[in-house]
Amino acid sequence: MKAWHFSNEDCKLNYGDGRLIEVGVTHKVDCTPVLCSQGLHASKKVLDALQYAPSATLWRVELGGKIVCGDDKCVATERTYLQKIDTTDILFKFARLCALDVIDKWDAPDVVVKFLKTGDESLRATARAARAAGATSDATRDAAWDAARGATRDAAWAAAWAAARDAAWDAWDAAREKQNKRLTRMINYAMRKDQ
Repeated sequence: MKAWHFSNEDCKLNYGDGRLIEVGVTHKVDCTPVLCSQGLHASKKVLDALQYAPSATLWRVELGGKIVCGDDKCVATERTYLQKIDTTDILFKFARLCALDVIDKWDAPDVVVKFLKTGDESLRATARAARAAGATSDATRDAAWDAARGATRDAAWAAAWAAARDAAWDAWDAAREKQNKRLTRMINYAMRKDQ
């Protein structure tokens, strides 16, 4: 089963294992796979994998052996690493796009909108000052700004959550699926470009 896995920056397995993760390598563990406890984890959806990401290093993997799946991740006794990508820039752009999805929920200053659209770092300080000058307690606006602040999993997740927070759960699921498709397309495009 193909899936997604974010590794540590050093590309080594956790929990004292220390084996190096490399394209073409298959890691095997001798255990009964248990979600969140033992085995080699990955997620079917890249957005699900993102919530467990310790870094921006993403792997396309193939899970094998014994596999157990839950709602947002799977665990297996074998994991083969098919392709690796640094998603730092992708996540930054993704977070900005998610923030733009909810930009209509607050009266964003032009410089903030321009920063979100372009990612131009020279606008960051001005955008932050403009935000502070017009600060309100609007949680959706805050989540959109947080999503634009950096290329971290928390920022991307905050934007994904903010895009659907005020909607019914069905609408939230649709928005999250839209964002998963967006992020998957962005990553697949970058991976094809790297080949």
